[in-house]
Amino acid sequence: MLTNIIYFLVFVILAFVLSIAVKAITRGVEAKQILNEEKKSDLNYLNLDNKKDDLEIINQIKQLKNLHDTGVLNDDEFKKAKEKILK
Repeated sequence: MLTNIIYFLVFVILAFVLSIAVKAITRGVEAKQILNEEKKSDLNYLNLDNKKDDLEIINQIKQLKNLHDTGVLNDDEFKKAKEKILK
């Protein structure tokens, strides 16, 4: 009879420890998912900023090219202005 009580207590303690472990693992997985989502949103934000900067540079070079094609800028002025934009 005493052996059965001991087995029962061990089973209850084991079940309690397992439930705590499952909760901890679940919280860890959720936290990892949240961090991954934050990283993705940060990367998307940075990529959008870089795309905006790239588009501005492209537009400025196109404007310079138009000025060069119309004869407002000579070859040397065009090269200097383009290098200034790209720096």
